[in-house]
Amino acid sequence: MSNPLSTPRLSREVRATGLLALPLVLGHVSTGLISFVDNVIAGHHGTQTLAAVTIGTALLWLPMLIPIGTLISLTASVSQLHGAGREREIGPLFRQALWLALGLGLIMFAFLTVVPPLLPAFGIAADIVPGATAFLHAVRWGGPALTLYFCMRYLSEGMHWTLPTMILGFGGLLVLAPLGYILCYGKLGFPELGAEGLGMASAIMMWIQALCFAGYLWKTRRFAHLALFSHLEPPRWAAIWDLLRTGLPIGITVLMEGGLFIVTALLIGRLGATEAASHQIAINVAQLCFMIPMGVAEATTVRVGHAVGSGNGLGVRRAAIAGLVIILGTQTLSALVLLLGHDAIVGVYTADMGVAALASTLLLYAAAFQFPDGVQVLSAGALRGLKDTRVPMFIAMFSYWGLGMPLGAGLGLGLGMGPQGMWLGLILGLTAAAILMAWRLRVSSRRVGLALPPAA
Repeated sequence: MSNPLSTPRLSREVRATGLLALPLVLGHVSTGLISFVDNVIAGHHGTQTLAAVTIGTALLWLPMLIPIGTLISLTASVSQLHGAGREREIGPLFRQALWLALGLGLIMFAFLTVVPPLLPAFGIAADIVPGATAFLHAVRWGGPALTLYFCMRYLSEGMHWTLPTMILGFGGLLVLAPLGYILCYGKLGFPELGAEGLGMASAIMMWIQALCFAGYLWKTRRFAHLALFSHLEPPRWAAIWDLLRTGLPIGITVLMEGGLFIVTALLIGRLGATEAASHQIAINVAQLCFMIPMGVAEATTVRVGHAVGSGNGLGVRRAAIAGLVIILGTQTLSALVLLLGHDAIVGVYTADMGVAALASTLLLYAAAFQFPDGVQVLSAGALRGLKDTRVPMFIAMFSYWGLGMPLGAGLGLGLGMGPQGMWLGLILGLTAAAILMAWRLRVSSRRVGLALPPAA
C-alpha cells in the first residue's frame, strides 16, 4: 500500500490547504490593514492622536478577543458536520450561534462603555486619555455588528467557502479609508474629530460589512440548501451552551495571546506618547505579518475538521503537516521582510524621527518571533479541528502569563529596558507556546488514533 504521506499526496494537500487559505489570508490582511489605515491617518494627524488610537484599539480588541475566539468554534463544528454529511444540522446550529454572537456583542458594548473612566487608574498618560476615550465611545457602537459578522464568516469558512471573507474585508477598507480621513481631519464640512472620527468610521464600516454578509447569505444559492434564515428561532440554551463549552476555551486561549500584546501596549502607554506610538507602529506591522499564518491555521482547522467528520485519520495527518509546510515558508518570508526593510516600513507610518527610530528597532524583535508565532497558531488551529480546546487554553495561560508577561514587565519596567524589554517577553511567551502547542497536537492526535509521524 502506498504511503499516505507520500510526496504527491502531501503536495495535493498543500495545494488544497493553500487554495482554501489564500482568501482567508487576504481577508485577514484586510482586517490588519484596518489598523494600518487608522494608524497612518492618526500618525500623520499627530503623535497624540496616534497614541490615543493605540490605547483605544488595545481596549477595543481586549474584550473582542473572547467573542471572536468563542465563535470560531463554529468553523470546526460546521466543517465536521459537512464532512459527516449532516448538513441539515448546520442551519439550526448557525441560528443559535447568531444569538450567542449578539449577546457577546452587547457585552462588549457594555465593556467599552464603562472602561474609559478607568484609564487614569491604568496609569495611561493624561494627555492620551481624552482621545482614547473619544475613540472608544465612538467605536463601541460597532461591537454587535462585528460579532455578528464573525459568526457569519465562520459559517461560510466551515463550508469551505472563504471568498466572502476576502471581498468584504477589502470592501470595508474602501469605506474606512476615505471616511476615516474625512472625519479625522474635518473635510467636506465635517468637524475635525481626530481619534473620535476614526472610531466613528470604524463603527460604520463594521455595520456595513455585517449587513452585506447577511444579505449575501440570504440570497446566495451556494447555501440555499442549509436554510440559514428560513425562520426565526428563540434561543435554545442547551445548543448555546454546547457552543460555549467548545468555544469559550478557544476564546480564552485567544485572549491569553492577544491579551499579552494588548497589556504590553497598555504598559508601554505608561512610558509616554513616543513609546506608545512606536510600539503601535511595530505591533501593527507584526500583526499584518501574523494575518498570513492565522489564515493558514484557519484553513487547517477546516481541513482537519472535515477529515475528522469523514472518519479519515490519514487526512488529519496530511492536513496538519501541509499546514506546517506552508507556515515554514510564509514565516521565512515575513522574517526576511522585517530584517531587511524595517526602516522603510516605519517611514510609511510617521515622520517623527524619535518614534521612527524606536519602532524600527522593535521590528527586529518582531522578526525574531515569526517562526514561533507561526508554529503556535498552526498547532492551535489543527487542535481546534480536533475540538481539543481545554488543554491549549492552559498552555496559553502558562506561556503568555506565566512566562512572557512577567519577563517582559520585569525587563521593560522593573529594569528600565522600556519597550525592548517588553518585546523580549513577547518572544519568550510565543516560543514556549509554540513548543507546547506542537507537543499537544501530537498527544491529542495519538489519543484519537490519528498519530502524526515523528518529526524529521
